[in-house]
Amino acid sequence: QVQLVESGGGLVQAGGSLRLSCAPSGRTFSTYTMGWFRQAPGKEREFVAAVSRSGANTYYLDSVKGRFTVSRDTAKNTVYLQMNKMKPADSAVYYCAVDTNRISTASTAQDDYDFWGQGTQVTVSP
Repeated sequence: QVQLVESGGGLVQAGGSLRLSCAPSGRTFSTYTMGWFRQAPGKEREFVAAVSRSGANTYYLDSVKGRFTVSRDTAKNTVYLQMNKMKPADSAVYYCAVDTNRISTASTAQDDYDFWGQGTQVTVSP
């Protein structure tokens, strides 16, 4: 059974940093685009960032550009989301996902992603 496992969530003060990690078990996804989404209470799940297979192409939600960095370590089969200068509006459950139909580009639509993690809670206090 394929699983994506996120880690690194927690509570941080505004202006602080967290790094999320996502590693699959049961299968390697190093050949596909990987993405991060988030969902705050009462809101739709939204795209946050994505990284292509090689790591050369990255994509971001406008509100996180310049603060978040998505990257991947192919050797470790792990994708990261480094979050800096965090704001209370960044509070949400963060999910990683894989798009097995893309390798060098990324979609912002959650329906295009095939496998999902269980999510990790991120809370930013004022």
